[in-house]
Amino acid sequence: MLSNRFSRRWSTQGDFSPEDLGGFSWLNLVLVSVLSLFLELLMIRWISSEIRIFAYFKNFVLIACFLGFGLGCYLSRRRINLFSMLVPLVVLTLFVNSPIEFIRSQMAGLPAMLGASSQVQVWGVPYMTSDAASLASLVSALLICALLFVLIGFIFIPIGQMVGWYLENAPKGIAAYSVNVLASLVGITLYTLLCFWYQPPIVWFVLAGATTVLLLVKTPKLAVIAAGVFALMCVVISITHPQSPTHVYWSPYQKLTLTPQPDADHPETYQLSTNDSWYQKIVNLSPEFVRAHSKAFKDRPVEWNAYNIPYKFYPSPQSVLVLGAGMGNDTAAALRNGAGHVVAVEIDPLIVKLGRELHFEKPYDSPRVHVVLNDARNYIQNSNERFDLIVFSLLDSHTTSSYYSNIRIDNYVYTVQALTAARRLLRPGGLFIVKFQVSTTWIAGRLDALLKTVFGQEPVQLLAQGGAYETGGSFFIVGSPERLKNDLADPAIAEFLRGHTGIKMKPASLTTDDWPYFYQREPGLPLNVILLSLMLLAICGWFIGSTAGGVRNLRWHFFFLGGGFLLLEAQIISKMALLFGTTWVVNSIVISALLLLIVCANCVVQWWEHIPFWLAYLGIFISFAVTWLIPLNKFFFHSVALKATVAALVLCSPVFFAGIIFVRSFARAGFSGKALGSNLFGALVGGLLESLSFWFGLKALLVIAAFLYLASAFALRLEVDAAVTVKEPEGQLADA
Repeated sequence: MLSNRFSRRWSTQGDFSPEDLGGFSWLNLVLVSVLSLFLELLMIRWISSEIRIFAYFKNFVLIACFLGFGLGCYLSRRRINLFSMLVPLVVLTLFVNSPIEFIRSQMAGLPAMLGASSQVQVWGVPYMTSDAASLASLVSALLICALLFVLIGFIFIPIGQMVGWYLENAPKGIAAYSVNVLASLVGITLYTLLCFWYQPPIVWFVLAGATTVLLLVKTPKLAVIAAGVFALMCVVISITHPQSPTHVYWSPYQKLTLTPQPDADHPETYQLSTNDSWYQKIVNLSPEFVRAHSKAFKDRPVEWNAYNIPYKFYPSPQSVLVLGAGMGNDTAAALRNGAGHVVAVEIDPLIVKLGRELHFEKPYDSPRVHVVLNDARNYIQNSNERFDLIVFSLLDSHTTSSYYSNIRIDNYVYTVQALTAARRLLRPGGLFIVKFQVSTTWIAGRLDALLKTVFGQEPVQLLAQGGAYETGGSFFIVGSPERLKNDLADPAIAEFLRGHTGIKMKPASLTTDDWPYFYQREPGLPLNVILLSLMLLAICGWFIGSTAGGVRNLRWHFFFLGGGFLLLEAQIISKMALLFGTTWVVNSIVISALLLLIVCANCVVQWWEHIPFWLAYLGIFISFAVTWLIPLNKFFFHSVALKATVAALVLCSPVFFAGIIFVRSFARAGFSGKALGSNLFGALVGGLLESLSFWFGLKALLVIAAFLYLASAFALRLEVDAAVTVKEPEGQLADA
């Protein structure tokens, strides 16, 4: 009994309300809005980098944020407890960077425990068997994920409460909502800039803590507590557990760990890991180094090194395109083998920077090399340059490109349409080489089938083993039949092929721009996605039932609007990534543009307060129909400005009409926190429904979104009928 009283007394020490912060304040609305988006992006990026399985399923962390924020908005009239945010933050930090080896090993083992599925390939994860040990491992992984999900959700409850309270008590509701959206845009911009300045998580948390302290400055005790907790978190985050000398960097895309690997026989190598998974290494294959360390190459002649193999098939090419250039190994190989001009395409600017600084042969300093910071698909889609040799160099990703989409960075590279665009860049007599670290038979079968479909010929296949000075992989070579015929007649090449064939293959569905999921064998819902989704739905249902009075108390019109908008946002970002590149810059610009469209919708409603709902719904469905009917390849104009203008008008126009419906409804609901909470719960479900693109393709998301908006229209009609039944003031809903 005494412990219960002490616990209650201790927990109430963190209680406060917005009135304690001075009541409604435009400044506090800006601060909490900035904090909400900044902390959301921080959580998703941090968790997905430190707990590797979430690099492939980032939207599950996003859903946890939506749950907490939605519950907070729904509970905006209750007192806020700061400890419900700070305690989960500390616990989550201890999980992510735990000083306890057992906890660290459990976090590191999550991909193997949860990611294994015969339908999906996750780097370094074996297939799951059906024995009792595997099932127990799977259950353990789900329980760990459930705990992480709940912790993330709790963090956002107080923030949601504050946002909901400020919007509900604002003197000008639509203006306050516009300020909320614009401040959210500031949070996104600030976090994006930190990522492109290569800032580590400790800087992210310092800024998040400073914003929280500014928000609580009128309650000094709570401000001091918040400052202390964030300082403690920064100390925990700064603790390292290196097994060897390492340098950790944070690029705009992923966590990079660079490890020197000197030893007696191989004194000059570096290994690079992304999100704690092996990625690539820097090797020195210069003639001077090879001569000085001839013993290291005695059993593996340097001319048949995996980096040099493409130039056995095409010696001294005049022009070479390297896609996935990394830190420069393939570019250095092209220069050593007499290439006249090399275009090196790499998406991650920090990886290129490390290559410039550390690569022993300094390939990126050569005047014969042109470095392009872009994703491979965008380059090949928009380039007019022709090449004698095109090399897809171990171009595989360990992460998705956005928090609102399941598209991985390289998904749009290995599709029928992408390879067709790449073939256009190949000169007559040229060769096209795909080098990939194939870990499943059906990935090999897919690559083989894609090249057969696009080039109409059987690829020459060879398997190169890895070593201290090379990264092995499976080679698939197509292109000029005459050149390949001559190559295969060469005795040295023929002898090498006899000892390096035997790539095992199984069939897999061809990937397309509508179904670009290269690491999934067939369309469908992967087992790990199904299990995670069911777990999240169960947790969300329990929380909503316990705190929000159950699903019957939800505002269904807002719920369906939230689900439809999240799906709309996901498919827009996916299509824009295809048009302009799967890069963080593109994603940030697109998300910012969508938020600005919402502000424009707010301005329209302020100017035309009673704009008819039916007009906005008509605009949504017409724009849906236009988006559905116009093939995406029609947007590939040579002019970037024209492409951006047309794509924005066609693809993003539904957001404008959806914004009108939402703000019109939000104003009619008195900017209620429950309405906003219901909307966020709907967005949570929309995030889960986004996974249906694994089964039906990206275009299907537009159909599902259309049904959700139709459901929102019916729910609105029911609200109108109910209002008429209870004889609400005449004319209040007449324009609905």
